Amino acid sequence: MKNNVYFKYLKPASIELLYAGLSILVALIIGAFFILFTETSPLVAYQRMFEGAFSGNNIYATLFRSTPLILTGLAVAFAFRSGLFNIGAEGQYLIGAFTAAWAGFYFTNLPRIIHLPLVLILAIIAGGLWASIAGFLKAKLGANEVINTIMLNYIAIYLTISYGIRAVNEQPGQPGTPFILSTARIGNLGEIMNVPAIRVHGGFIIALLAALFMWYFMWKTKSGYEIRAVGLNSHAAEYGGVNVAKNVILAMFISGALAGLAGAGEVLGTHSRFIQGMNAGHGFTGIAVALVGNNNPFAVVLSGLLFGALSQGGFAMGRVGVPRDIVTIIQALVIFSIAISQVIRTHLAKKRAKEAAK
Repeated sequence: MKNNVYFKYLKPASIELLYAGLSILVALIIGAFFILFTETSPLVAYQRMFEGAFSGNNIYATLFRSTPLILTGLAVAFAFRSGLFNIGAEGQYLIGAFTAAWAGFYFTNLPRIIHLPLVLILAIIAGGLWASIAGFLKAKLGANEVINTIMLNYIAIYLTISYGIRAVNEQPGQPGTPFILSTARIGNLGEIMNVPAIRVHGGFIIALLAALFMWYFMWKTKSGYEIRAVGLNSHAAEYGGVNVAKNVILAMFISGALAGLAGAGEVLGTHSRFIQGMNAGHGFTGIAVALVGNNNPFAVVLSGLLFGALSQGGFAMGRVGVPRDIVTIIQALVIFSIAISQVIRTHLAKKRAKEAAK
């Protein structure tokens, strides 16, 4: 029984991890040449990056930076599995974050056991409904979801940052919404350990639970099977009796809900309010996280940790004279290397299929 579970779920994730590891190694080797231009030893730079990401309390900082990336990565991966390219995770992230901030200060005199779940549920629904707009247009009118989600990103930025912050603040010029009440805050590990420098919060646990949810929903439920069938071949799925339109909208709702949850985590666990700098690009980075994780929920978690480590380790590399742009180049090289490996694997699979058919 254990072997069956391993081969069905964990082995595919471990294979993806192996390919990702090889791709990362290639990216680091190529990135070393860029580091040489800064007159810094690549070995020293990578050593500092590793120490900056994993030594001592830095591991907590890596988990902290990984949290929103895991959730937005899962959001994009969920849509990919259903054959949709949700490039609007950034907008759904902002809508979820703003809704969480508003509910966090608007509802007063509620006990924590009611307030916190209420805020999270509202953020999930808001992010899901925002993505459902693109899903509805795709399902009913055939409108391309890529274009729709890009446009929805711009609208979300205007609604939340350009207009929303001013609308909920009585005093003009405030850089964010009012602070949320303590009953809406997610617990912080640093508070428990009495180490203020540790910023990782309960959102990381929520991200892991979200990965389990995606795995269970996709591979253990009828709705998940139908969504994957639509993603593989919508015409065949429709011929088999699957309601394609309903599943497209449902897939976009769940995808947006995961992105909205990422935004809620940043508000409730990190900033304690919605601030002007919330559009930090977590939604766009989630696309890369999903691609590196090959849309496998367990591999997406590892991919999110990788990007979090690169981000955190990049600060340490800066202390030895390596510009932070080099870290961005290395991230791009990782994505490029994995994309190339996917192309090679697809080509080899087709070649083997042709040989088997002869």
